[in-house]
Amino acid sequence: MQRTAMIVDDEAPMRDLLRSRLRAVWPDLQIVAEAANGIAALEQAALSQPDIVFLDIRMPGKNGIEAAAELAGKAQLVFVTAYNDYAISAFERGAMDYLLKPVETDRLQQTCERLQQRLQERDAAKSAAKPADAGAAPLATALSAKATQVQDLLTQLMQQQGANKEYLRWIQASVGNALRMISTKEILYFKSDEKYTLVQTAQAEYLIRKSLKELEDELDPQEFWRIHRSAIVSVSAIAEVSRDFRGRLMLSVKGHPEKLEVSRNHTHLFQQM
Repeated sequence: MQRTAMIVDDEAPMRDLLRSRLRAVWPDLQIVAEAANGIAALEQAALSQPDIVFLDIRMPGKNGIEAAAELAGKAQLVFVTAYNDYAISAFERGAMDYLLKPVETDRLQQTCERLQQRLQERDAAKSAAKPADAGAAPLATALSAKATQVQDLLTQLMQQQGANKEYLRWIQASVGNALRMISTKEILYFKSDEKYTLVQTAQAEYLIRKSLKELEDELDPQEFWRIHRSAIVSVSAIAEVSRDFRGRLMLSVKGHPEKLEVSRNHTHLFQQM
């Protein structure tokens, strides 16, 4: 029996990457829909009724956990996320599955094998509803308990996301037709560049469409400081801070020649200067 799936992610290159890797590990899986946010995902799911939904967590409008709460029981759910703190231990109990970005082929293969087994169990449970197959009723009961577990876990996740802030660990940047996943540990600083934001690492620079305001809200404030309306810097990348001849605070970055200005609104970060 051919299985169907939907991919939900607000980054088109990430949807392309996941689709490509799914094609490699599960050639018979048919991708019947894609969506860029949770609201569109619910609309597409109602139309295409996929067996499986691969969901990003952090998305505009309605996030992946909120969308999953409405999709639970209608499809197998797999979260695909750059955040590694969303109750991974709970996922590992088998109620649902998760994949960390960038998705690794071996890990995706394991997930797909697990999904195939669950779908077989679901089909068996549907057969259990027929009088001629009453012996399969215990399986149907077990799957009902599993559905309850999924709902309970989603409730926990929704409570968790309200109580605990989860911080960005990966930045997605398009490089030609490829998608580059940049660990935040590699990043020296972010700098606004008209419609784009420049991401500077020790080896290269990239342009992304995410604004500094969005980044400031999503980055760990213990690791990244907003030092100017046009710049966010990695605290661990700061080499020194000095004053120029005009009295401005100027920040030197380790391993990079450019100096970044610290605005007056952010001089409190360097109170001893």
